[in-house]
Amino acid sequence: MLSALIGLPLVAAIVVAMLPGEAGSTQNLARIIAGVTAGLVFVLSLIVFWQFDAANPGLQWSEQLPWVEPLGLSYRLGVDGLSLPLVLLNALLLILVICASDQHLLRPRLYYSLMLLLSSSVTGAFLAQDMLLFFVFYELELIPLYLLIAIWGGKRRGYASTKFLIYTAISGIFLLLGVLGLAALGGTGSFAYDSTVAERLSLGQQILLLSVMLIAFGIKVPIVPLHTWLPDAHVEASTPVSMLLAGVLLKLGTYGLLRFGLGLLPQAWEVFAPALAVLAVVSTIYGSLNAIAQQDMKKLVAYSSIGHMGYIILALAAATPLSLTGAVAQMVSHGLISALLFLLVGFVYNRTGTRDLTVLSGLLTPERGLPIVGSLMILAAMASSGLPGLMGFVAEFSIFRGSYGAFPLQTLLCMVGTGLTSVYFLLLLNRAFFGRLPDAFSDLRRVTLREHVPSFVLAGLIIAFGIWPQGFMTLSEVTMTAIAAQVSAGVAQAITESPNMAQTLAHHLSL
Repeated sequence: MLSALIGLPLVAAIVVAMLPGEAGSTQNLARIIAGVTAGLVFVLSLIVFWQFDAANPGLQWSEQLPWVEPLGLSYRLGVDGLSLPLVLLNALLLILVICASDQHLLRPRLYYSLMLLLSSSVTGAFLAQDMLLFFVFYELELIPLYLLIAIWGGKRRGYASTKFLIYTAISGIFLLLGVLGLAALGGTGSFAYDSTVAERLSLGQQILLLSVMLIAFGIKVPIVPLHTWLPDAHVEASTPVSMLLAGVLLKLGTYGLLRFGLGLLPQAWEVFAPALAVLAVVSTIYGSLNAIAQQDMKKLVAYSSIGHMGYIILALAAATPLSLTGAVAQMVSHGLISALLFLLVGFVYNRTGTRDLTVLSGLLTPERGLPIVGSLMILAAMASSGLPGLMGFVAEFSIFRGSYGAFPLQTLLCMVGTGLTSVYFLLLLNRAFFGRLPDAFSDLRRVTLREHVPSFVLAGLIIAFGIWPQGFMTLSEVTMTAIAAQVSAGVAQAITESPNMAQTLAHHLSL
């Protein structure tokens, strides 16, 4: 079943790429094949969800085959409470971005092939239980995303795609160093995910490996100051690509930190936790203040993603059961909310030809404006600001409540970010949607019902999970509790073996 989730879009990508010609019939056929494939993948992921035992913290639906034995590479797949919500999110967004894609875009065969390949590689990364296999999928998603930005992006797409390529290539290099180091220093020579590897590593070795992992995944999250590729990539990417980039691809960074950093190196994680909590505050405040300063709607939403990723870093630093459960909830929540925000910004740009907040005004006007887009934007802004009753509140409250005991000051400072979120979204709404509609934007072409289907789906889920958060939080609660217990056990073991962890750390750093 898990192989089907990866292989089905991969096979469909090959089929779409081999379709003859670029005529209208071929374009429609490519879109239909991609849409049907996305639907089948979502159905398969729902089958996994329905048969998933949320009370079991271990792996389920496991698959294992030897692959490249001389390299120690095995084909190991599995799903647990950490990966399943993200797999479901990726499958859902694949359907929505295909629906949101332009029906008359250039080079449709290549476009839909790359979309399917991107989804396949991201799903593979979430399901991989072999560290080298994870690296393969982690690097594979770089190629289609680079091409999607470089070919279908905006005026500065060459600069943005090249910058994205350089940053993510550096991320891949550090990840490979970390994976090789874990296999070599772990003593087994195997790349299989082994939660007991820390028992065979000294604290100094763990610190060295975690430092490498933090750089690798910190670029992907992104954590300030490794973030500068993200605003450029978002601004130049097309609307569907921005939806996937913010909705799913950033989660590879937070997933990697949780799975490979906190999960494999708990003693070193405890050493780095205070610094990570500070970085969380910096990312939250920096991203929010930059969002306030933006005049481009899309760049504003891009910087808001940096701020909201800071909440997840705070939760991972605290590493309590509630904060980790909140971190997974925030990954899903941010994925849905940011996808809706970028979709709505795309509607505005498509109808008005601009995203400049100094030019836009009065788009909420019922007769001649975009009232439905404006109403959905208000909903998305409230959800992103953490308004009770919507999905964002559940995730953020869980993070703050779970992190306060470990880092009270940092948590309070991150909570300031929720207030700043309200500020920059109120500025966006006031400038773009309220006031008098300029004569240049009179009688704007309305967004059709078909075009609104993805936004209605996203808005419905944001409301539904805000009212009934158990619908997605129970999936990860037991798994996150087990990971938090593993961290506590690892720290207790380190203190038993070396009562003064600070002295041991200073000794290793001096060496």
